[in-house]
Amino acid sequence: MASAERPISSIRSHSPAKPVLIFVSSRRQTRLTALDLIAFLATEDDPKQWLKMDEREMNDIIVTVRDSNLKLTLAFGIGMHHAGLHERDRKTVEELFVNCKIQVLIATSTLAWGVNFPAHLVIVKGTEYYDGKTRRYVDYPITDVLQMMGRAGRPQFDDQGKAVILVHDIKKDFYKKFLYEPFPVESSLLEVLADHLNAEIAAGTITSKQDAMDYITWTYFFRRLIMNPTYYNLDDVSHDTMNKYLSNLVEKSLFDLGVSYCIEVGEDNRSIEPLTYGRIASYYYLKHPTIGMFKDGLKPESNIEELLLILTNAQEYADLPVRHNEDQMNSELAKHLPIEVNPHSFDSSHTKTHLLLQAHFSHAMLPCPDYATDTKTVLDQAIRICQAMLDVAAHHGWLVTALNITNLVQMVVQGRWIHDSSLLTLPNIEHQHLYLFRKWSQGQRKSVHGGYQGPIECLPELMAACEGKENIFASIVDSELQAAHISQAWNFLCRLPILNVSLSIKGSWDDGVQQHNEVPVPCLATDTRDDKRWIKLHADQEYVLQINLQRTQMGYQGKQDSKAMAPRFPKAKDEGWFLILGEVDKKELIALKRTGYVRKQNTVSVAFYTPETPGKCIYTLYLMSDSYLGMDQQYDIYLNIVPAQGTTEGTDARSHLALN
Repeated sequence: MASAERPISSIRSHSPAKPVLIFVSSRRQTRLTALDLIAFLATEDDPKQWLKMDEREMNDIIVTVRDSNLKLTLAFGIGMHHAGLHERDRKTVEELFVNCKIQVLIATSTLAWGVNFPAHLVIVKGTEYYDGKTRRYVDYPITDVLQMMGRAGRPQFDDQGKAVILVHDIKKDFYKKFLYEPFPVESSLLEVLADHLNAEIAAGTITSKQDAMDYITWTYFFRRLIMNPTYYNLDDVSHDTMNKYLSNLVEKSLFDLGVSYCIEVGEDNRSIEPLTYGRIASYYYLKHPTIGMFKDGLKPESNIEELLLILTNAQEYADLPVRHNEDQMNSELAKHLPIEVNPHSFDSSHTKTHLLLQAHFSHAMLPCPDYATDTKTVLDQAIRICQAMLDVAAHHGWLVTALNITNLVQMVVQGRWIHDSSLLTLPNIEHQHLYLFRKWSQGQRKSVHGGYQGPIECLPELMAACEGKENIFASIVDSELQAAHISQAWNFLCRLPILNVSLSIKGSWDDGVQQHNEVPVPCLATDTRDDKRWIKLHADQEYVLQINLQRTQMGYQGKQDSKAMAPRFPKAKDEGWFLILGEVDKKELIALKRTGYVRKQNTVSVAFYTPETPGKCIYTLYLMSDSYLGMDQQYDIYLNIVPAQGTTEGTDARSHLALN
């Protein structure tokens, strides 16, 4: 009750009948503040004075609201808005407030930077928030307070707006000073200077230490350094002092980049060369400690569990909030997940990230709505980080690790473990339904096509069994699923990509006899002893594997969409494919290529070098989806490597790339 007195008196004094926006520090505070206001209103003659619409209309709206606390507050004309609410609930509150159907909206500070909802009166209920990273209460940035105050005033309705800041008495003078006097905006470049320099070095803009110094002098940071040196721990702005200060900044940043394997300083101690890791970090916008951790952590045969740990240890997740008492929630959540985490690190952002991803794969119940929002934050960055991990593995030629990383990408997008049946990615299909597919067999129905015989263990087998007919799919699952659920699952299944693959190898050899030849690669399984299967190539030469991808539809008649079907992934994602060429016997990755959505037909060229030593070897092409589990394909390419032209006496001059 006491916490509601100040806001109530401010509303009565400054905005008794006009819209009021109250900013609080956390989602929990939105609920507590709303309940306190309701308790205060209960003592009034008209407890629903802030409700500006017919109660029956509001009751109809309340029925559609999911959040139980919001149902209660809306009845009194008080809305709540924070990231933990369901999207539809947030939209409902926004529409009610904008249309002046409710007078008071209580929101977290992030709303000030998001959607523009001006009000006649803005109340900032406290200027501190709990920072889980430092485990203490810290002040809002001044820019945040200004942004909240900026919501006061509605240009189309008011000629003035009012803002009330509720603050500790000892900070009163400070806020008065910054409100009534110009307040300088300082630079934050120092915190991320190394990453900015790395991007410029990777782009070729900076090639020496002097270039780095010159780069800094063109930044806003340099302007503020001259105007306000003490803010940046500089005593004076004399030429020598400034030069030494900037030199130390450059040296420290370059040292950090060197430790993270991003750059190399030349022997002259002046020139700077970008390394592969630096280019990868720059391309994927990763922090340099992350790429350094990849270099140290990734191994030639890293498994899914190890890769998941590396992913969640990325610096990009260091700022994921661990709120008050969430270490206890993390401890409880960990008991229901398959992979153990360090029991002494439940207050760590990285451990929380690990648990959220496990819960995402396991469809585990989350302890509170905040965790659902945090999961979206984690998933938003996961694909980008995994793509960088894949580039590092490809750089080293680690086939096993690269294949496991692509599987991890599929897990993130579909929200399933790699060892789960791919049938579980279908909507409404759960573990208890899998027996329906296992017991199905072709003998249960008549077929003139000689199709798949059963039982069904994965998506390709199910697609083959259904032959593009929804009634066949329905006959498999209708004993357990309702018609609407069957329709949803079928709509997912019939839109899955079916790619027909044909391969050929292009090369140039024989000194003008046949400059450009293209030979098809047999894709059908035959006896490896069959000489027709082995393709003769010259040693230590570059060839091009031509991969022709042709998409076929399985009963889907609607408009094709490049977006992948990923109901558990928080944002739209384009469907794509990884093409990985490797030699399984040596566990070596030969080449990696990415290709996007295949609408009808697409041809991809993958260049590769043959081994230096003559002999027979088998290369394997993996066609891996970046969106779906269980849709991958692989093709073996049987190569007979012969000495290159002119390297061996008596070489047949007519020898060329052909099926022998």
